[in-house]
Amino acid sequence: MSIPLQHHIGRYMLVGCIGCISAMALPCMAASTVKAAPAFAPTPCDDYVPHKPGGDYTDPIDREGLTVVEQFHFTPSVEGLIKGASGPLGGDIGYTLDRFPNHHRALAAMMKLALRDKNRKPHGAHYTIDCYFERATRFRPNDARVRTLFGSYLLAVGQPDAAVEQLEQAATLEPSNPTAHYNLGLLYVQKKQYDKARASAHKAYEMGFPLPGLKNKLVAAGQWQD
Repeated sequence: MSIPLQHHIGRYMLVGCIGCISAMALPCMAASTVKAAPAFAPTPCDDYVPHKPGGDYTDPIDREGLTVVEQFHFTPSVEGLIKGASGPLGGDIGYTLDRFPNHHRALAAMMKLALRDKNRKPHGAHYTIDCYFERATRFRPNDARVRTLFGSYLLAVGQPDAAVEQLEQAATLEPSNPTAHYNLGLLYVQKKQYDKARASAHKAYEMGFPLPGLKNKLVAAGQWQD
C-alpha cells in the first residue's frame, strides 16, 4: 500500500494541502509560492543518461548499486534535510536522482527542499524540481509512486488540475491500490467534484482502506452515499 497525501508511513513521503495529520508530514501550504530558477540561464531538462551504479529504482538488478550511492550522497541527514553529505543538500539529492531518476525518497526529499526553501531549483541542484519529476516520468512513465509524488507537489504549489491528472494516472496504474483512490478522492473533494470523490471513496473503502477522512469530508458536505 502506498501512502495517503497527508502521511509519512514506511518508505514513502507524500504530501498535500488537504489536511496534514502526521507530524512527520510536510507542512500544509495552500498554493505555496516557490521561486522559479533564474530566467536568464535556463538549464535544459535532459533525459536520463544511464549510469553504473544507477537505473530504475524499482528494478532489483539496478538496485544492487543503490547502497554505494546512498551511503555517500543520500544519508539519513540528507534525506532529513539536515545537512549535505558531500556538499549542499540539493547537490547530494540531485546526484542521487542523476543516478536513479525515479528514486521515490530522493524525489520526495528534493520536493520538500524546494518547498521549504521556496526555490524550484534548490542550491546545488542541477535541475529544477519540476524537471526532476519530468525526467522521472519520462524514464519510467508507469511508476505510480512517481505520479503520486508529482501530483502532491503540483497540489502544494497551487496547480490542482495538473495534480488531478497525475493522481488519476497513479490510480490507473495501480487500480488495486486503495491509497491511490483515497488520495484522488481527497483532491476531488477539494475541487467539489463530489460524484468522482464518492466513487473513489467507495473503491478505497471496498479494498479495506482504514482512514475515515475522505468519508468524513463527504458526509460534512452532504455528499456521502452508502
